[in-house]
Amino acid sequence: MPRWLFFVLIGAAIFAAGCGASSSSTTGNNPITGPANNVLAITAGGSTQNPAGIVNGAFASVTICAPGTSNCATIDGMLVDTQSTGVRVLSPVLPGGFSLPKQTDASGNPIVECQVFGDGFTWGPVEMADVKLSGEQASSLPIQVIADPNFSTVPSACNTTTGPNENTVATLGANGILGVGNFLQDCGAACTVGGAANPNLYFACPASGCVVTTVALAQQVSHPVAKFATDNNGVIVELPPVAAGGAVSTNGSLVFGIGTQSNNALGGATVLTLDANANFTTMFRGNSFPGSFVDSGSNGIFFLGSSTTGLPVCPDNPFYCPTSIQNFTAINQGTNGHSTTINFSVANADGLLSSSNPNFLLPDLAAPSTPPNFFDWGLPFFYGRNVFVAIEGKNTPGGVGPYTAY
Repeated sequence: MPRWLFFVLIGAAIFAAGCGASSSSTTGNNPITGPANNVLAITAGGSTQNPAGIVNGAFASVTICAPGTSNCATIDGMLVDTQSTGVRVLSPVLPGGFSLPKQTDASGNPIVECQVFGDGFTWGPVEMADVKLSGEQASSLPIQVIADPNFSTVPSACNTTTGPNENTVATLGANGILGVGNFLQDCGAACTVGGAANPNLYFACPASGCVVTTVALAQQVSHPVAKFATDNNGVIVELPPVAAGGAVSTNGSLVFGIGTQSNNALGGATVLTLDANANFTTMFRGNSFPGSFVDSGSNGIFFLGSSTTGLPVCPDNPFYCPTSIQNFTAINQGTNGHSTTINFSVANADGLLSSSNPNFLLPDLAAPSTPPNFFDWGLPFFYGRNVFVAIEGKNTPGGVGPYTAY
């Protein structure tokens, strides 16, 4: 598969209403030395944690257990994604014979989810698990198991228009997804009601076939951090700077909680409060682009289109290909009026993605967004920043979530 896999994990947050390893980290202005129970190691770039060999991917290990038991499996290569909610794991990467209890409706029918992302969809049953991340645990958490062979038929009501069925490591770009976005559930109130307002994400699947169903909030695939006993109001993605020429790999941290321990203080970060869809506004060349967001699950900066940016698209891949490095400035503004200025660059993707370039961390990789009217600040945005993701309805020193801060 190409190392430039076009990877844009924009989760179903648009519908929402409302034992791993640890590492040292730096949060805000507070230096942290040594491991902590609320810190999960992240590896970004080329490594054994990157099972599909994609560029600009950040990965962690997640331990999944049958609820209340020591029957556990630790899954490496889980993509850290701040624009989706919930744990999703490919069935083929689970150990043989490992099983979890399935979520069912009132009639005992399995609940199966069609989760829609910006680059495709995932199909698989909702199952219950204890999820362990570093020293923290979310007990009896609904997760999605993708590509379960017992549910191989995708119903016609599943929205497959955004891209392929991401039912392999190659198409998903990872062994699974660790979704740590702003929402408590991956759908929210929209999936609790029937009729045309229901986005067709959840299905009841009796032997006769799968049909769209309503699912209560407690049964939906849910944010693992929000279910922790402590440190449950948000996360911080911490990655070191990457030089303009790129790098093979780097190590960082996913820190749990905001202002709950000495290693997760908000410090001097600017808080950008978000709208109902967890978006802020990016201002660029005198124009405003609402619907913008930060997304560690996207492997480039996806913004606007050639007609607005003046940047050509590569003939051999979907990224921008200027003849020389282009430097830009944008302003991100929250609903609270707080703003930050962002300087970023776009380089020729043909050169960046050449087989002769050994680097997997490419800070200048960018592509048009779809539709071409917003900014998706993907993983390159995170290099050299501590990015705070506050969960909706949770109290933090920066106010009640949802917000992004950095």
